[in-house]
Amino acid sequence: MSRPTPTVDDYMSRNLITFSPDDDILMAAKILLTERVSGAPVLDSGGRLVGMLSKRDCLGIVYASGYHQEWGGRVRDYMSTDVATIDSGTDIIKAAELFMSSRFRRFPVMENGRVKGQISRADLLRALVEHWGSVA
Repeated sequence: MSRPTPTVDDYMSRNLITFSPDDDILMAAKILLTERVSGAPVLDSGGRLVGMLSKRDCLGIVYASGYHQEWGGRVRDYMSTDVATIDSGTDIIKAAELFMSSRFRRFPVMENGRVKGQISRADLLRALVEHWGSVA
């Protein structure tokens, strides 16, 4: 008898670091570094997802400073707004397919139009090891 395939909800991170579009970009970059996360959702004042901020996005600070001779700005100036999401009920196999066909390292997990968590490539590998690792 096979076990049911786990869902994104079973393996996602629930305690998220989030940013506001109005947050200072240098402060946000420092948080990403100190918390050792590669990216975080950006939420508006109503808690709606409006973007993602990654370490890669933060490198834009260095790039922009070469032209404007100043450091800084707001998260909104650097965040990615082309955000792919995944539903909390999506099974892990479908989630792996999404990761394989995209450039994203993480997806915000949505439930009823709200961010419920985030799932990363590492979370999926953990699912693989925990769910199927003992089958071999």
